[in-house]
Amino acid sequence: MNDSTFNDAMSEITEIRAQYVRERSVFVEGARMVRLLKALGATDADLEKIKLVSDDLPQDPTLPFRKSRNGRFCFDFENSRAYRLEFQPFALSAEEDFVRHDSGQTRIFEEIGDDLQMNTALQALLRFKSLIFRGVTTAHRPKLDYDSPSWICTLFNLRTISTPELQGEPALEGVHSDGVDHTMTTFLGSENMTADSAVTFLHDMRERNATRWNQADPKLLVGQCRHRHFLDTLIVVDHERKHSLSPVEAVDKRLPATRDMLIFFTRKPVLAGHISHPYDSLKAHERLPMAVELPSPTQKRIRAGADVPVLEGAAR
Repeated sequence: MNDSTFNDAMSEITEIRAQYVRERSVFVEGARMVRLLKALGATDADLEKIKLVSDDLPQDPTLPFRKSRNGRFCFDFENSRAYRLEFQPFALSAEEDFVRHDSGQTRIFEEIGDDLQMNTALQALLRFKSLIFRGVTTAHRPKLDYDSPSWICTLFNLRTISTPELQGEPALEGVHSDGVDHTMTTFLGSENMTADSAVTFLHDMRERNATRWNQADPKLLVGQCRHRHFLDTLIVVDHERKHSLSPVEAVDKRLPATRDMLIFFTRKPVLAGHISHPYDSLKAHERLPMAVELPSPTQKRIRAGADVPVLEGAAR
């Protein structure tokens, strides 16, 4: 990677960030993301590999039409790095604008492995997101520690499946928020999915939680988009925009239809009294360590595929 390529990408990312700050959401088309991620260290080989990373996902703990894994990362801007955090259970509550049959439950997801976290395309996505949200002022969520220098990113790798017997719902919960500060959703691919499936609708915060996507007040609709192409990416200020999605529909109704996504939930660490307080460790993962360099907005170049050591203990 030469200085000119990296500098051009950083200039373009600065423009995307400005749109995010101005509009509180931004959709970046996949072809543009491919170019930017390559400038941030992604290799052509890993861009191809990440398309297939969802093929071996296990069954989701609570949703019969979904397969899933997750993993936790820390954005550590003080040391210019992101590192893998130890395993923790996951919880999301109605208090955080998430109303579903499993709201408030402690869920145990199987962990993502090195096939994803060591993929340079995934590492470039972490770098990209860090450049977009770093320093952006947003409405504060209750019981989050905005004095902490750290940010916690929970990454979900998800496959939603529709079959003749089962409707796949990317957002069974209807209108909701994700209980975080910044949500990023990246499309990996689909099979047998109709061209009008899985539309994302953005809603004003006054929209009622759990409202179906097709029953929401059109006066409170503030935008919509659809992930169609590899690496199509949406970033949303999660406590300022709610969202909902339409179902996954099959072209050939006799066969399964699938939709593969990466979802990056990023927030400040929680305070006492938050549902996730027992599950919010900042300790590095001992069995699956990973750390990567995070570029600063003024940096001239990063080393493609660069990693950095996980600091001893890695807790703050």
